[in-house]
Amino acid sequence: MLTVAVQMDPLDSINIAGDSSFALMLSAQARGHKLFHYAPEDLNYSAGRVWTKAHPVTVQRVAGNHFSFGDPVKLDLGDEADVVLMRQDPPFDLGYITATHLLERIADRTLVVNDPAQVRNAPEKVWVLDFAQFMPPTLVTRSVDEAKAFLAEHGEIVVKPLHGNGGKAIFKIGRDGANLSSLIEVFNTAYREPHMVQAFLPDIVKGDKRIVLVDGEVAGAINRLPGEGEIRSNLAVGGSAAKTALTDKEKEICAVLGPELKRRGLLFVGIDVIGGQWLTEINVTSPTGIVAIDRFNGTDTAGMIWDAIEARVAARA
Repeated sequence: MLTVAVQMDPLDSINIAGDSSFALMLSAQARGHKLFHYAPEDLNYSAGRVWTKAHPVTVQRVAGNHFSFGDPVKLDLGDEADVVLMRQDPPFDLGYITATHLLERIADRTLVVNDPAQVRNAPEKVWVLDFAQFMPPTLVTRSVDEAKAFLAEHGEIVVKPLHGNGGKAIFKIGRDGANLSSLIEVFNTAYREPHMVQAFLPDIVKGDKRIVLVDGEVAGAINRLPGEGEIRSNLAVGGSAAKTALTDKEKEICAVLGPELKRRGLLFVGIDVIGGQWLTEINVTSPTGIVAIDRFNGTDTAGMIWDAIEARVAARA
């Protein structure tokens, strides 16, 4: 039996029908592991120890009555936990980064999934630049002039926050460039970092594939289709999921990424591929999609993740 501390958002706010963290908790509980829940803002550090106020928790797939807390305890994450699941949703801001710094201090004693130092060093829309051979034409900039030149070269473009998530604040700009200057001005006001500008891919109408890799191996995929009048296919903004299989190009992408994910201790990763060939993101902070994948394929991705975690814990011991 493992003691598992789950660092995530409030449990009463999740949709248990599709939440990947909840699926992981159910799977852990079924294996006899002891679960605790805490929020990232409850982390503390002193004299080399990292601890949190955590609630023992039991979970069940009953909407509106899906969890039960025990009395809170002071849980030393370095000495009293075997595994920490870092599963809070982005934004990938200073709060998120600080949590990775604190959890990194226990990583020699407790398995943190995903590895906190590697999460910090692999933001979804930045680390993917290491695999530019698979990406659509991409510009990272705060410059209106550079964005205009990129538009002139590629005809239609998409502008999105470099550290955004869930399909939020993604804008398509047409050939006439209407509102491009205003949009960059708004982004420059809202965000201190540069922004991502990419050539628009018409194949988005065919879907945006989420492929989940567990310890570097493909676990499964779903195709996320945009809603009516949308270019965004994220399920959080109204996209729908469909059963799918991998193209040869997607298999090639996974074969290149897999060993590096395994080396970095990124056990649960979701990559996004458009048109069967264009890699757009490598999601390592709080990847999702396993419930839909298992529903379509009859698989047990949460079980695969726990197999990988248990193997890692055993190897460390």
